[in-house]
Amino acid sequence: MKEVAKVIKNSSSVIVLTGAGISTESGIPDFRSKNGLWSRYDIEEYGYIHNLTENPGKVWRMFADMIKNFGKAEPNRAHYALAELEKMGIVRAIITQNVDSLHTRAGSRNVIEIHGNMRNLYCMACGRKYEYTDINLDILPPGCICGGVIRPNVILFGEELPRDAILKAYFYAERSDVIIVAGTSCAVYPAAEIPLIVKRKGGKIVEINKEETEITHLADYSLRGKLGDILPKLVEEIKNLL
Repeated sequence: MKEVAKVIKNSSSVIVLTGAGISTESGIPDFRSKNGLWSRYDIEEYGYIHNLTENPGKVWRMFADMIKNFGKAEPNRAHYALAELEKMGIVRAIITQNVDSLHTRAGSRNVIEIHGNMRNLYCMACGRKYEYTDINLDILPPGCICGGVIRPNVILFGEELPRDAILKAYFYAERSDVIIVAGTSCAVYPAAEIPLIVKRKGGKIVEINKEETEITHLADYSLRGKLGDILPKLVEEIKNLL
């Protein structure tokens, strides 16, 4: 922990890549664990864009479940710790695969949502925009005033990631000398490519997770445990050095 704090304190640019593991302590299930989202909703039936276009009412059962979970969830200590590192001028950007908006609610400003978010929705027919608070979850799928189907602004399998977000993430990765990889298995591309960009540029990878991941063998430092415990302690260690 002390060595990682020194590396971060002496860095010129730190970025963070987060995944579902940072939000499980807020009560939001991850995707791939035994109690994760895909254990309750078959990925082949709910996870792809063609599932939504062919049977929107069915896929909206999953979306409604997610929206209800997100509505009850609050940012946890890990989210607040990263927001504090940004305020201290240490973290330049948070690149997240999460769609729960908890980083933003915790106070982080430069959040790059490469998989979109659940707070914004739009009509698949006319493009009219909605907020999640506008949606009546008693009627699924929710309909637009034009008669089209409304969907969340999240990326399903088979869809392209938002180009602007990916380019922005790569921009920061190419200019950073440390990346904190927190709560993600790094099993899904192109998100998994981001730590590799930092590494190829001579930067260091700090992995924080409960267990080993796809990036462990490349990580310069691995911290094991709950992110809500580790990240606040890391902030304190950095403050001690400053």
